[in-house]
Amino acid sequence: MAFKPQSEDEGAMSDINVTPLVDVMLVLVIILLVTAPLLTQSVHVTLPKTAETTADIKEQPLQLGIDAQGGITLNKLPLADLAALETALKAELLKNPEIGLHLYADQDVVYAKVAEVMATVQHSGIAKIAFVTEKQ
Repeated sequence: MAFKPQSEDEGAMSDINVTPLVDVMLVLVIILLVTAPLLTQSVHVTLPKTAETTADIKEQPLQLGIDAQGGITLNKLPLADLAALETALKAELLKNPEIGLHLYADQDVVYAKVAEVMATVQHSGIAKIAFVTEKQ
C-alpha cells in the first residue's frame, strides 16, 4: 500500500480506500461460513416408540363421479339426473351435516357439466368439496 505525498499544487486526494471495506466483508463471510452449518442441525431427541394406528376417520366422504359421457354416480350408484343427485345429497346431509364430497370428473367431460354438478352440490347444502386428480 503506497501513499503518494501530497504536494501543495495538487488538490485533495479523492480516492476511496476500500481496504477496510474488504476486511469487514471477509469477516462477515467467515462468520456466515461458520454459523451456516449450525443452523441446519436440529435438536437431537430420541422419540418414544408406539404401536401403529390407523387414521380416525369417522365418516368417509361421498364419492361423486362424472364420466366422459356426462353420467353421474354417487358412491358408485348411477343417478338419472341432477334432481336425483340433489335429493340424494340432501338425504346424506340429513344423516351427517358435516359430510364432505370428493368429485371425480373425467378429463374429457365438458366443463359446463362439471359446473352444473358443482352448483347442484352447493345448492344441496354441502360445503366441503374436494376435486380428485391423479399424479403425473
